[in-house]
Amino acid sequence: MLEAIAEEICACQRCPLGRGRLKAVPGDGPAHPKVMLIGEAPGHHENQQGRPFVGPAGQFLSELLAAARLRREDVFITNIVKCRPPGNRDPQPEEIEACGDFLSRQIAAIRPQMIVTLGRYSLGRFFPGQAISRIHGQPSTVGTATVFPMYHPAAALHQPTLRKTLLDDMAKLPGILALLEPRPAPPPPVEPPRQLNLF
Repeated sequence: MLEAIAEEICACQRCPLGRGRLKAVPGDGPAHPKVMLIGEAPGHHENQQGRPFVGPAGQFLSELLAAARLRREDVFITNIVKCRPPGNRDPQPEEIEACGDFLSRQIAAIRPQMIVTLGRYSLGRFFPGQAISRIHGQPSTVGTATVFPMYHPAAALHQPTLRKTLLDDMAKLPGILALLEPRPAPPPPVEPPRQLNLF
C-alpha cells in the first residue's frame, strides 16, 4: 500500500512543484510503526536524495529521536508537501492541498498510535488556527491517533533557545506511548473441575 502511494507521488504533477523537483520525497519507514512524524516540505538535500530529513535538520531529528529512545528505522517520516518548494520557501496552500490526499492515505495505511507534527504547517492540518507556541508538547486525540505537536527541528538551528524545548518535548514520548500501549486482556477465570456423580 505505501509503495503504491509512493509511486503515485513520484509521478505526480498535480502542482508546479512536480515540474521543478529532482526527486519527490514520499517518506520512509516501516509499514506499521507506532509513531509517524510529519514535517513541512523537503529541502535541498531531500530533493537530491529523495528521502526526508537527511540534511542538518535531519541530523538534529535523529538526536531528538534518541531522546525518546527511538531510532529512525522505528518510525515513519514524511512531510505535508512531497516536493521541494523553490528556494526552500514555505509551502503554499494549493501545494498543501495537492498533497493532502497522499498524506491522508499514508496515515490510513500506517494507522499510527501517535502522530508527531513538526512545524506549524503540519500542525495546521490537525489544529487549524492554533499557535505552535501555545500547544507544543501537549498530546491530543484526533480520530484514532494521539497527535503530539512540536517545533520543527530546523527552528532550533535558527533559534538555539528552542533546542532544549524540542529535546524536552521529545523526551515525553516514551511515557505517552506507554499509556497508549494496548493492555493484554485478563485471562479467563479458571473453573474448578466438576466432580461427576457416577453412582
